Amino acid sequence: MGSFLGENAFAAMNLAIPFVLINLSFADLIGVGSAVPISLALGKNQKEEANNYFTCACLAIVLLGAATGAILYAASPVILWAMGAEGELAELGTAYLRTYAVFSPFTSIVFATDNFLRICGKIKSSMALNILMSALILVMEYLCICVLKMGIIGSPIAVSTGMLICVFIALIPFVRKKLALRFCRPRFSVAIIKQFVSSGSPNFLSNSASRITSILMNMVLLHVGGTAAVTVYGILMNVGDLVQQLLYGTCDSLQPAIGYNWGAGKKGRVTSIVKCCLTASAAISIGGMIIMQMFPEALVSLFLEEGSFELLAMSVWALRLYCLVNLLRWFPFAIQGFLIAIDKPFPASVLSVANTFVIPVILLIVLYPMGLNGIWLNAAVTSVFVSILAIVFLKRLHNQSLI
Repeated sequence: MGSFLGENAFAAMNLAIPFVLINLSFADLIGVGSAVPISLALGKNQKEEANNYFTCACLAIVLLGAATGAILYAASPVILWAMGAEGELAELGTAYLRTYAVFSPFTSIVFATDNFLRICGKIKSSMALNILMSALILVMEYLCICVLKMGIIGSPIAVSTGMLICVFIALIPFVRKKLALRFCRPRFSVAIIKQFVSSGSPNFLSNSASRITSILMNMVLLHVGGTAAVTVYGILMNVGDLVQQLLYGTCDSLQPAIGYNWGAGKKGRVTSIVKCCLTASAAISIGGMIIMQMFPEALVSLFLEEGSFELLAMSVWALRLYCLVNLLRWFPFAIQGFLIAIDKPFPASVLSVANTFVIPVILLIVLYPMGLNGIWLNAAVTSVFVSILAIVFLKRLHNQSLI
């Protein structure tokens, strides 16, 4: 967006996007939380109960999306003001947030439908739908921003339209009763809601913690370096996400194999798979760091207007510091995936929250005297402490003769 709409629009987007993602994480709370009871009910051949969970979850997500969307729409100006945004930056951020808020009741269910399709065995359909959504969003963003010149609201309109189309496509087989799950007359109860919230809380806490950290980072950045610093941080997050998503995919893909062999008591095979996961994760992460160190200008230029020489130099230096996180980031990622696979949710959650919230916030205070350099190094220093914590959990498992 920065290369088409300018520095202020890109900075406004980076100030606002954590609140958009927190809003979506409420839907994910129900979507992920309902997947467990739905799967258990289907496994017990309790189809009516599974359909009721499914129907209640869908309605709860729509209603929750409407409520959180209304709050986000009304509170947008206050949110941007509280973060320190003023003038055009505040106006752009408010427009961005409010556009997403309007679509919230209809789009927030998109990630839950992905879970429901996989529960019904439609894994290829789920993957195809995710690919389609990515392609639609790219096409719509080009149309809205470059062709129709809609300004900053073009991005949320494009993304929301792509999500809305995919929601419609995903729900068709459920409405037509072509899958194991189908809609029925909902029978809500307090127990059902509690179960959804209980099962979905770890994922929700992890997602929310990382977004709250981003909000705090943006507030400090505005104070220390102004709009330019927020823009640079947004570039770092976008470039860093490329490596992070590859790490997530690698670790998540091996979890079923680890869990199966762990349950079967084949610890030797588990060790082999974990070693493969660690090796692949290290190669991806360190390889990403090398690319960022070698081609920083090419990477950051993708997000900047031509002629932004001062901002380019600032972004290149920031990326060179930030990418050091990839030296160790792979290790706690892989260990967290391993802990989840062997049904150790508590240490996995501790690792996740420590990595996304607790340690970064502490370091934000400790490294504050270093100014912007302290913020660019925050993730790298965090990875050192989280790696130590991961080793502590592994040693405990070893002492308990579990590994």
